[in-house]
Amino acid sequence: MKFVVEKDTLISGLQQVMNVVGTKLTMPILSNVLIEATADGDQIALSTTNLDMGIRCSIAAQVEQSGRITLPVKKLASIVKALPGKEVTCVIDNDVLVRIESDGSRFRILGLSADDFPALPRLEGGQKIEVNQIKLARMLRSISYAQSKDENRYILNGVYFLIENSGLSFVATDGRRLALTSSEIPGCDIQKSVIVPAKMIGELERTLGIGENTRIFMTDKQIAFSIDVSTENNLGDTIYIVSKIVEGKYPNYKQVIPSSSDYRVRLDREQLLSVVQRIALVADDKDCSVRLKFADNLLETSARSVSYGEAREALPIAYDEKSVEIAFNPQFLIDPFKVLISDEIFFEFKDEFSPGIIKTNDTFLCVVMPLRIN
Repeated sequence: MKFVVEKDTLISGLQQVMNVVGTKLTMPILSNVLIEATADGDQIALSTTNLDMGIRCSIAAQVEQSGRITLPVKKLASIVKALPGKEVTCVIDNDVLVRIESDGSRFRILGLSADDFPALPRLEGGQKIEVNQIKLARMLRSISYAQSKDENRYILNGVYFLIENSGLSFVATDGRRLALTSSEIPGCDIQKSVIVPAKMIGELERTLGIGENTRIFMTDKQIAFSIDVSTENNLGDTIYIVSKIVEGKYPNYKQVIPSSSDYRVRLDREQLLSVVQRIALVADDKDCSVRLKFADNLLETSARSVSYGEAREALPIAYDEKSVEIAFNPQFLIDPFKVLISDEIFFEFKDEFSPGIIKTNDTFLCVVMPLRIN
């Protein structure tokens, strides 16, 4: 194998695939990147996997001799970043030894045979839908913060993908809040549901937005995303990410969503985000809550703690109904406020004991459980 590649291009490719590599490795080769070059080609392929998830991308290169090798991906990335030249030449000296050269700097890196690298599953034969990348990225960002981080509740450690009735819905919950977003997929006749693990969701959020569309392939055990790449990203035509799904039955999330609310208030998202962030500065671990009091065309936001004192701020709103005061974990309000793009949101509630519901004009909602007011 021999190829010449621009240093920045190689760095971009390695950064794209190295996040998949974990720290708790069952096999040494799982810390390596598979490099594949085809003779007389203009690209090389880079792949990594941790057995649960894998990723492959291509980068532009001048390939003079075909070959395959695996090298330690993090060490290789550190070496390439430190090279002095703008171009990098890579040559296999023997089966597992690679020579890396750039402007008089030379390294010889010991790798492992590509034959031992676990192949990434190809799911093109499974059920498929196509979604615009910008839409997909916005949908995931609007709900992913609500995934559970409790490893004992593994069913909730991911995002629930539901495809039915020509629509795509994403749901995430940790038991104390639930976020849901939906979008139409015209002409889609697939009926499918899977739980996509949090690691995959994080990789998608990091990658999406570099092209126009994404094709999603699903089987009963795995899900894969073929992500289009625009030409200015120094990468090939597509990035392919495949992952096992979380096995199990997702809870009936529809039971968590209140069927009705007594009050609905229109609010400015950015303004309320700033207020909650300020007020929450005086909250502490013992009393991590902010209170929202709706009364007399005002929303009064307050917090207090023994450690720091108290804070209070009022916003004028259109509300002349019964006075209601509800307490929430401030982070459960801040998270959706930060990622939504709508300037205007709607807050629905019934009383101080019932969940609050954050909605937008499109198909998004977030259910937040209240805290007891002392």
